[in-house]
Amino acid sequence: MFIGHWAPALAVASRRTTPGLTTLFVAAQLVDWAFFGFLLLGVEHMRVTPGISAMNPMDLYHMPITHSLLGSLGFAAAFGAAIWLASRDRIAALIGSAVVLSHWLLDLLVHVPDLTLAGRPPKLGLGLWNHPAIEMPLELGITFGALWLYARAQKPSPVRVGVLAAVLLALQVVNWFGPVEPAVTAGTSYLAFFAYGLATLAAWWMGKSARVAA
Repeated sequence: MFIGHWAPALAVASRRTTPGLTTLFVAAQLVDWAFFGFLLLGVEHMRVTPGISAMNPMDLYHMPITHSLLGSLGFAAAFGAAIWLASRDRIAALIGSAVVLSHWLLDLLVHVPDLTLAGRPPKLGLGLWNHPAIEMPLELGITFGALWLYARAQKPSPVRVGVLAAVLLALQVVNWFGPVEPAVTAGTSYLAFFAYGLATLAAWWMGKSARVAA
């Protein structure tokens, strides 16, 4: 799951009483921002293992903090607390926390068994990465369905909606069909940061034109 992680952010941002769309975009990928940071620091690890799944050659063999359910709950609680401290809005804080936690739940659908409950086996994952005919339309469907919900409710500029849609689609196409790195390097993390930052910037730009939010 890649752009599909932003589907919950877009869906809940279609409501009036939520954190801003930019905040929710960060929330949706918060644990991956942390994972790629930890990868740079040598705290968590992955390697390239061709064939480990039909769609993703990355063997995510050691990520006990970011991709355990317990760790994800910790990130969700911390993010929600930050929203509450900034806004004193309990509902916004709970929504932000839920979007952070949605990352682990969506990963559970697609990952081969590499997720944990508390950083140690058993490892979990329903493995939709081994079923592209299911995973690919599912990811596109939830993402662009959520974008449609947001656009219908918040009425942003159609041009800016189109830009965000194009950015998300381009990122997903590269993720699915782009060249595979022969090994994990520091550039792996920097490329991930660039992709997450670009999508978040496009979402921020679109959200600035939302009429209901304004």
